[in-house]
Amino acid sequence: MIERVSFPSASGETASGALALPAGDARAPAVILVHEWWGLTDQITATAERLAAAGFVVLAVDLYRGTVTRDPAEAQRQMVALPRERSLADLTGAVAYLKAHPRATGKVAITGFCMGGAYAFAAACFVRGLSAAVPFYGLPPNPDWNQVDVPIQAHVAERDGWVKPAAVEAIRATLVARGQAMDVHVYDADHAFMNEQRPEVYAPEAARVAWDRAVAFLRQHTA
Repeated sequence: MIERVSFPSASGETASGALALPAGDARAPAVILVHEWWGLTDQITATAERLAAAGFVVLAVDLYRGTVTRDPAEAQRQMVALPRERSLADLTGAVAYLKAHPRATGKVAITGFCMGGAYAFAAACFVRGLSAAVPFYGLPPNPDWNQVDVPIQAHVAERDGWVKPAAVEAIRATLVARGQAMDVHVYDADHAFMNEQRPEVYAPEAARVAWDRAVAFLRQHTA
C-alpha cells in the first residue's frame, strides 16, 4: 500500500512524496527514493512498493512537486529548471521525516535513478544523516566529494551516453584515496536499464543483478 504524504522541507516550504510501508508492525530501516527526470511516475511508486516488500520504509520524494511527463523534451526542461538547493532541502527534510516516522528505525539511506541517481550522489555530499547512497546512472554537477560521509554503491551502464563508467570510476578512485568506501558496478546495458516500462532499454538480467546488489547493500548499511 502506498499513500501520498507531505512533510517539511529544510527550505521552510512543504514537500511531498509517496510513502510505502513494509508488511507488519515492526520497525524497519528507511530509504529515500528519487525519481527520474519524468517525475514521480507509476513506475517509481511501483519501485517504492517493491523496496517496501523487501523490508524498508520508503519515501519516494516528489522533487517536481506534482509534475509528471512522458515527453523527453519536457522532461529535459523540467530537470534543468529544477532548483537544486530546494531539491537538496527537500531531501534533507525527507531524512528528518523518516528518522521520526513511527515505523522507522532511524537509519535512512537514499537511492535514485537517472536524475534521481544524480541527486542520490549529491545527497551523499550535501545531506547529513544518511547511512548509505545507491545512485543508478546519474551524476551531479559540481559535487564536493570531500563532503561525502557515507558508503556509496553506484550502478552504471556500459553503453550510457550520459553517465560514462570511466567518470564514475574516477569518483571511486577519489573517494578511496581519502578512505571513503565506494563500489562501482558496470552492466552490459544502456542508460535506464532498470526501467521495465521502457522496453527499448530495459535489460532484465542486468536489472535483476543490480536490484539484488542494491537491496543487499541497503540492508547492510541500515542494519
